[in-house]
Amino acid sequence: MNVYFVSGLAADSRVFKNIRLPVHCVPVFLEWIAPLKSESLRAYAIRLAAGIDVSKPFAIIGLSMGGMIAAEIARLHKPVAVILISSVPNSKQLPFYFKAAGVLRLNKLVPVVLVKSAARFKRVFTTETAEDKEVLRSIIRESDNRFINWAMGAILKWKSEELQVPYIHIHGTRDEVLPIRFTKPTHIIDKAGHLMVMNRARDINAILEQVLGDF
Repeated sequence: MNVYFVSGLAADSRVFKNIRLPVHCVPVFLEWIAPLKSESLRAYAIRLAAGIDVSKPFAIIGLSMGGMIAAEIARLHKPVAVILISSVPNSKQLPFYFKAAGVLRLNKLVPVVLVKSAARFKRVFTTETAEDKEVLRSIIRESDNRFINWAMGAILKWKSEELQVPYIHIHGTRDEVLPIRFTKPTHIIDKAGHLMVMNRARDINAILEQVLGDF
């Protein structure tokens, strides 16, 4: 079975380097495509889904913003399994200050270069291995500024209802980007932060084995 991965904002498939799927699953990484001007998150997800073979059963895993994209794809194509990591299944679970920032268009006031610099600096204080820290720094350096600018605006303007298909939502108790108190995860990883996909991959892999093992 194909399992499609969608990475997070300012990230690519390298963030999943420590993730291991059950042996019968084939990982397929959906790489970001250029957004259209003023394109909504939902419209973007529909275009990205063109890279999915929907003629046979598939699963989808989304990280952070990629989870929001995965949720929109799931509304359209009904995968056999939807797995969200450090994400939210609908806009109602975004922190209230995201919504306020969207109304005030604060994303237009914060330069993308500053966002990327802060993200690189933060790696000094996080618990990834030295190798993973360097991977993350490389990902941030190489990320497209125009895409990040669009994505921040699209997330802040995202409006969606409850996800009507079954899904697995894995969240860390120390997620600093999407705090757990605003969400309703099905699986909680204690003391894990937003990028637990790298430094708590063993815990996530155990859940994936359990969830995907029967398909």
